[in-house]
Amino acid sequence: MPWSIDPAHTSITVSAKHMMVTTVRGTFAIADGEIHVDAEHPEDSRVSVRIDAASVSTGNEQRDGHLRSPDFLDVEKYPYITFESTAIDRHGEEDFVLRGNLTIRDQTHAVDLDGEFHGIVRDWQGMERAAFSATATIPREEWGLTWNVALEQGGWLVGKDLKVEIDLAAVQEAAGGREASEASAVEATARR
Repeated sequence: MPWSIDPAHTSITVSAKHMMVTTVRGTFAIADGEIHVDAEHPEDSRVSVRIDAASVSTGNEQRDGHLRSPDFLDVEKYPYITFESTAIDRHGEEDFVLRGNLTIRDQTHAVDLDGEFHGIVRDWQGMERAAFSATATIPREEWGLTWNVALEQGGWLVGKDLKVEIDLAAVQEAAGGREASEASAVEATARR
């Protein structure tokens, strides 16, 4: 069954070392995505996500402009970062490894995300909501993100590894779904 990724309640944070000692964090927005859940065989479930590369935000306009430039993401030429899952390895009821292909700047490489399932709830509109989190560390140079400056004392201005942290919310209309919820709301209003 398909679930839509809820961009308003999903966050993607990426961090890298600056001058080998401090950490700079940035966020990205999801353009769209879908999760197909196979309840009978969860390992056959799959995820597809498209991230708006130009949405990168680190809280510093000059740095964000540089990250959007051809030195890094080259967002005019490559507007999206994508992830397509290839396998899910379960480790108990809640923990899993999500394997898939990450594409940045038209370069695709395999990535493993360590994930956790946080549960499913029904909201006030009759929609079912599921929550997941996942983390990975990726070597950015594999995707052509090679810009850097060598430091006099040794090391690099920008760390070569990116830490990715994802908190993801997905939504699915429950049986009877929104229409049932709206009908209930109309009935409740009429009784007042």
